[in-house]
Amino acid sequence: MTNYFKHTHALVETENIGADTRIWAFVHILNGAKIGSNCNVCDHCFIENDVEIGNNVTIKSGIYIWNGVKIENNAFLGPNVVFTNDLMPRSKQYPESFLKTLVEEGASIGANSVIIAGNTIGKFAMVGAGSVVTKDVPAYSVVFGNPAKFKYHICECTEKLHFSSEKAECSCGKEYIKSPTGEVAQL
Repeated sequence: MTNYFKHTHALVETENIGADTRIWAFVHILNGAKIGSNCNVCDHCFIENDVEIGNNVTIKSGIYIWNGVKIENNAFLGPNVVFTNDLMPRSKQYPESFLKTLVEEGASIGANSVIIAGNTIGKFAMVGAGSVVTKDVPAYSVVFGNPAKFKYHICECTEKLHFSSEKAECSCGKEYIKSPTGEVAQL
């Protein structure tokens, strides 16, 4: 007996799935994958062995998550997000290890975005639909385009932040500080 929901047309080879996770039709999860609690893995997804997914993660339909990808708690992946894990792929030639890609806590990635291997999507960052991420995305940033470019900073609640000097306060009450290098952190 499992403590998560598995559709009758899903193939789940791992036992590392947290309570209240929902796995829908035509999903295939390999043996080494680790998936947290209260996640939603929608139809037609594939999750490889060396993948870690935190709690409360939403994985919309048509996403393949390859070895080397780690997704932290409360992240959102829109339909058909594409991850890569090898910068120089050739048929039947595999690297000694795959590049690591990290989606940090609370980050959101819009539909049909491509995340190039080895990059980090920062905490509560937002990647616009159809973007191609070729470099790290800073925390609390909105990026979009091909290649994805920084547009502005946002609060966890998604409101645009307006900095006065190095500080910003959101209408929701959260406060942020910007370092001299441009990195944003919540106070």
